Amino acid sequence: MKLPIFATALATTFGLTALLAACSDDASSGPDNSPQLESTSCSSETPESYSEQDLASSSSAEPTSSSTENVASSSSAVPASSSEDACIGEELDPAPIWNDEFNCDSLDESSWSYEIGNGEWGWGNNEKQYYTDRPENIYVKDGYLHIRALKEAYQGSDYTSARIITKHKKSFTYGTVEARIALPKGKGIWPAFWMLGENIDEVSWPKCGEIDIIEAVNEESVVYGTHHWYADGQADYGNSTKEYYGTHYDLDITEFHNYKMTWDSKMMTMYVDDFKYQEIAIDGDGGIEAFRKPFFFVLNVAVGGQWPGFDIDDSQFPNEMLVDYIRVYK
Repeated sequence: MKLPIFATALATTFGLTALLAACSDDASSGPDNSPQLESTSCSSETPESYSEQDLASSSSAEPTSSSTENVASSSSAVPASSSEDACIGEELDPAPIWNDEFNCDSLDESSWSYEIGNGEWGWGNNEKQYYTDRPENIYVKDGYLHIRALKEAYQGSDYTSARIITKHKKSFTYGTVEARIALPKGKGIWPAFWMLGENIDEVSWPKCGEIDIIEAVNEESVVYGTHHWYADGQADYGNSTKEYYGTHYDLDITEFHNYKMTWDSKMMTMYVDDFKYQEIAIDGDGGIEAFRKPFFFVLNVAVGGQWPGFDIDDSQFPNEMLVDYIRVYK
């Protein structure tokens, strides 16, 4: 999705064109939107990197995609689940190697860090928001993470929002990622759940690789999945729920949906509920090997930018993304 410090680029696949950017049983019955003011850390786990994990599709405690697939595995041992804090809630079976159920009173800063500011050239995409760590823009309440975009003058910007990352705290190579998310939509809004290569500081973007698990723009009820890497220049490949090899999936992105990505040394596949909307082979060379290394998570809601454009409907604010959980299985 949005690349800190780096310029945007066009991703075009099978007639589907998208610029880089980088989801409730019933969103209308969701939790109260009032900010949570506490800011204490949920736990004190040490940074972890789960590398070379076996990949096996796993089901979560709640119903998720029925499109489970067994794929090739690699050889290293799998750490026990890191979700042992009392505020996590019920024990999951099977147990994830890492998860955040957002059941604490505040963001778990042993897993997440805030990114603050408006980045360089609007986080590489000419975005118009200023990211903060204020409870007005990001808070945890009633088992949900809220990321709220607001229309307000702040630090020289006309909008505020939030962006959090697991960089240097939780990174992963291979596994099944599951998330239950309700996305905002509105003219000029750009939410995303995505990943960047942990080695971004050493090799820069796009050599580190980028995995956009879900992105949405404007008033579309469409989810995009895209990969970006370096192969003698920037390389991009993406698809969407609007058109995937002659199929499509109608969904209301403002309701909660189960998003899943399966990942091993050969293939990465993305689903919403049981619908596949992106798949890419990663067992080659020429830069695609970036996707066989550790990646960290990013969650954010941007306002404006090269993809959604700059015609922003100010009547939509506050507009927010709600995250019920993120789970990573071996």
